[in-house]
Amino acid sequence: MQVAIINGPNLNLLGTREPGVYGNQSFEDFFGELKTQYPDVSFSYFQSNVEGELINELQRVGFSYDGILLNPGGYTHTSVAIGDAIAAIKTPVIEVHISNVHAREEFRRLSHVSAKAKGTIAGLGLKGYELALRFFL
Repeated sequence: MQVAIINGPNLNLLGTREPGVYGNQSFEDFFGELKTQYPDVSFSYFQSNVEGELINELQRVGFSYDGILLNPGGYTHTSVAIGDAIAAIKTPVIEVHISNVHAREEFRRLSHVSAKAKGTIAGLGLKGYELALRFFL
């Protein structure tokens, strides 16, 4: 099984960025643990702060992978183009958010991704990625 994890802007700062909201663990450390825990899954990982690069990666993996775990970060609330990219590919996408976006600022309650995704997991920290992976398994 091939699963892509795609993270959007500022998620490269996990572990140091607002630890009260996002925790103290870097994504690289978490990703290493995930690969160890699920050795039969072939993972790819991509992170970018650039909207077009995220769309390019969705299109690159979106016709050949079994699943995509996508945390579009702040682009969740602003990017119609990322939502359109998800609608254009065949690989199912689970939208993942580390924080509970519905318990934060009002503008974070709008997602241009949710309606195009197979499902959404929010507010469960990094564990949300594992739960999304388990959906595909």
